[in-house]
Amino acid sequence: MFTATLLTDPATPALERATVEALRNAWGGGDARWLDPGVAAEFPLDAVPGNLWDVWEGLQALGIDLAVQPAAGRRKRLLLADMDSTMIRQECIDELAAVAGVGPQVAAITARAMEGKLDFEAALRERAGLLAGLAESAIAEVLDTRISFTPGGRTLVATMKAQGGHAVLVSGGFTAFAGPVAAALGFDESRANVLHIRDGKLTGTVADPILGRAAKVQALEEVAARLGIGEDQVLAVGDGANDLGMLARAGAGVALHAKPAVAAESALRVNHGDLTALLFLQGYARAEFVA
Repeated sequence: MFTATLLTDPATPALERATVEALRNAWGGGDARWLDPGVAAEFPLDAVPGNLWDVWEGLQALGIDLAVQPAAGRRKRLLLADMDSTMIRQECIDELAAVAGVGPQVAAITARAMEGKLDFEAALRERAGLLAGLAESAIAEVLDTRISFTPGGRTLVATMKAQGGHAVLVSGGFTAFAGPVAAALGFDESRANVLHIRDGKLTGTVADPILGRAAKVQALEEVAARLGIGEDQVLAVGDGANDLGMLARAGAGVALHAKPAVAAESALRVNHGDLTALLFLQGYARAEFVA
């Protein structure tokens, strides 16, 4: 058995009952269940429809996301989440670069790295090098004035933890940001890279080893083993090329507002919903959310 989930942005609900019923009828699905009126609904299916991605494409134009996945085991016990452009709306290194006066140069490198066009480790070292001499106080300035959380993040973490889940923030960015972000959103732990600082200034170097694509997969393996759960019980979410490894290994790997190359390799794609979409995909109704 499979479950089809339709969802949209809670800030601009666009899911109409007629749309849900028309698709259910076309696919011969079971009774629809509304998880949040106007925002998310689901219905059971006997098999994955052959025209899934054609229908997905048509719904995208209406601001609606669609996912079909096995019905069994949808609720996961481990959340493994990327930070930049996933749990927060910005790329921290780009924001630091803007303060340092090298914003466009660093942002261009970031964009190519997240699309998988550059080696992640080399790109991170190059970008960090451009920040050499920046005052350490810029980190606090960026956190206070330039970073905003993606809607639904706290609710996602709190709801999964209330059901016995564990949440890990795993970032190719820096511990100076991942620590505060993880604490603010309620994560149990975080992993990220360490920026070297000397005499109150960034040195332009990063500690070894670099946490990139392989390290995110390693985090999935290590934490799942520590918790005594299978990788099928992991929900991973990210947007960049360095997330592809963990997205592929997780029981549910969600490409959230992801780069096209990343979305193309992901069966679960959320382009319109916020982070509560990850709860709807697990079958949680709005009434079950923990504020």
